[in-house]
Amino acid sequence: MNINVNEEVLAKIEDTFAEAFPMYVSRVLITARDRYWAYVAGTLATGFATSIIMCPCEAGIEGFVSPDSTPDNRPGVLVQFWHSDLGLLKQQLILRLSQVVLTCPTTRVFDGLPKVKRKLTVGTTIAKFGDGFERQVEAFGRKMWAIPVMEGEFLIEEKVGVMKGVAGGNIIILASDPDEGLRAAKSAVRAIRKYVRRVIMPFPGGVCRAGSKPGSLKYPKVKATTNHPYCPTLRDKVPDTRVPENVKCVYEIVINGLTQEDVAKAMGIAAITAAQYRSVIKVTAGNYGGKLGPYKIFLKDAVNKVIELLTEKTTQ
Repeated sequence: MNINVNEEVLAKIEDTFAEAFPMYVSRVLITARDRYWAYVAGTLATGFATSIIMCPCEAGIEGFVSPDSTPDNRPGVLVQFWHSDLGLLKQQLILRLSQVVLTCPTTRVFDGLPKVKRKLTVGTTIAKFGDGFERQVEAFGRKMWAIPVMEGEFLIEEKVGVMKGVAGGNIIILASDPDEGLRAAKSAVRAIRKYVRRVIMPFPGGVCRAGSKPGSLKYPKVKATTNHPYCPTLRDKVPDTRVPENVKCVYEIVINGLTQEDVAKAMGIAAITAAQYRSVIKVTAGNYGGKLGPYKIFLKDAVNKVIELLTEKTTQ
């Protein structure tokens, strides 16, 4: 879908902000003999990683990388892994890269943040799978481990970069028609993947139907529960509903990115894309009065920035 900005589209986008928070992120490049095996490895390595609320980490595929942009001139995928705890992030990297990527035919693993100074020693631990037959090598301009496997050798970089990223950026789509509302959300995800790098959307297909709020109204020990103000079936049952009478479905797109600017750009593009659908009544963002995080990413500012970029591209 083309990004088309007009007054009707802009009127649907609420003047509010998404409340985001810092988390540690590592980014790896998985290459393989073809896109199929790179994608298989990336998909399985990012399983059960939608939300840090109860998943062992958050993760997602950032995008494909063409062979002319990878160290070994093979197709690849960039994958991001997120956690609030540095030690647990390292643990998840070791578990997922060893149990999924090492076992996947033809794959190799490279550091996806080579310019970042802070590193996690991951490859050295995974190399012990070689049972003493592993060896350190200089390959493709990187310090790597070569681990013997039945296919030949699995190559993994010795260390991978880690940095503080921005997690929890989001837009919320309110639509009168459930089918078109879902199409709007899917198109918004597709637009982010097309126009924005350095971000992931960790929920299934990039879309979350079960947005959460911090804490619980009824269960003190539960740290996150359904975002009841945005549940259409609760519209007539709760005093703080935010669902207009004509809205039948609400979808959220959660965005993690290496920088606040990356997240803002993704939010802006997603909001404009979703608002083009006729049945989309409103596009807003989730914030929780400062309970979630220190970053405020204003939706209108994000949209205006995207419009500026589109204008510059058109005039060039």
